[in-house]
Amino acid sequence: MNLSVIRLIAIFLLVTQLNGCGFIDYFFLPPPEDTAQELYEAGRDAMSEKKYSNAIEYFTKLKDRYPFSPYTTPALIALGDALFLEEDYATASDVYMEFESLHPRDEEIPYVLFQIGMSNFKRAESIDMPPDNLQTALQYFYLLEETFPQTEYGKLAGEYILKCRKRMAEHELFVADFYWRTDNYGPAWRRYMYVADNFKDVPEVVEYSKERAALSYLEYQKTLTEDERREIEGDWRQWLKEWL
Repeated sequence: MNLSVIRLIAIFLLVTQLNGCGFIDYFFLPPPEDTAQELYEAGRDAMSEKKYSNAIEYFTKLKDRYPFSPYTTPALIALGDALFLEEDYATASDVYMEFESLHPRDEEIPYVLFQIGMSNFKRAESIDMPPDNLQTALQYFYLLEETFPQTEYGKLAGEYILKCRKRMAEHELFVADFYWRTDNYGPAWRRYMYVADNFKDVPEVVEYSKERAALSYLEYQKTLTEDERREIEGDWRQWLKEWL
């Protein structure tokens, strides 16, 4: 046998004897999992570098592996923030709601309530979408304003309540205008009246709604029989009296 080969075998046997189980562990056992602290710090580093998808991965691992760690509570908020910044507003809202359920007395609750509202507000940025998410956003902004009025987020809630109400009114006008454009004057009239009656806190849409309601009513009348006109005239006169 070649002398160099014999020397390699001898070195291998010597290293094996010296390291014992450590040698086997290094090559054949999986590496140890990251600790809760390591995952949290890695997630925070990823957030500071704006690598939100990486942060989501770290915080999710921490949440799943160490549910009772003290790092998991702040990591849950950070996970919601990373999802929000990644524009995954639906999942962000779910995570913030989970935090609210698990830690209702935490000092971060005003921020969490605000973020639930904002997540749902962001989900309803188009006026052609149903207002369900705006209703959820309003619910949380009202709760925040009533429960934590002196906090930074409680004071911001009022501003977003008005924004939600305006966006809801714009959605109703979008539907009413569609009815008008398609010559469905009866539904258009009723929708315009609904906006004028129910969004008095959004004055910029009220005047428009009143004008369009009047025009829609006049066009609607042309499509009715004499009996049908008499039937709706009372409601129309009462509505006019309330607004004059």
